[in-house]
Amino acid sequence: QVQLVESGGGLVQPGGSLRLSCGASGSIFRINAMGWYRQAPGKERELVATITSFGCTNFADSVKGRLTISRDRTETTVYLQMNTLKPEDTAVYYCNADIWPIGGSNIEVWGQGTLVTVSS
Repeated sequence: QVQLVESGGGLVQPGGSLRLSCGASGSIFRINAMGWYRQAPGKERELVATITSFGCTNFADSVKGRLTISRDRTETTVYLQMNTLKPEDTAVYYCNADIWPIGGSNIEVWGQGTLVTVSS
């Protein structure tokens, strides 16, 4: 079984920074793209940032210049560095990955979510 586990959420003041982490575990042959999505109260889940196995990145317009996404050398962990946070960044952040498990075909996996609250 493959799973994603996020960490790093919490309460931060406007203008502050947080770093989210998401690690994949299980019987994994290969991980393709990984990314972060978020869902604010009363809103639909939206894309924040993605990164491919080749290191190509994509960001939502609302976070460009403030957030960066990266993967570790094993490519099983993805990070979201969030700077200059705004109250409108408040949401539950979900990790997402396109994973090729051992002995199986590609599946989309979601983490359980981690809450980020930006407030003074």
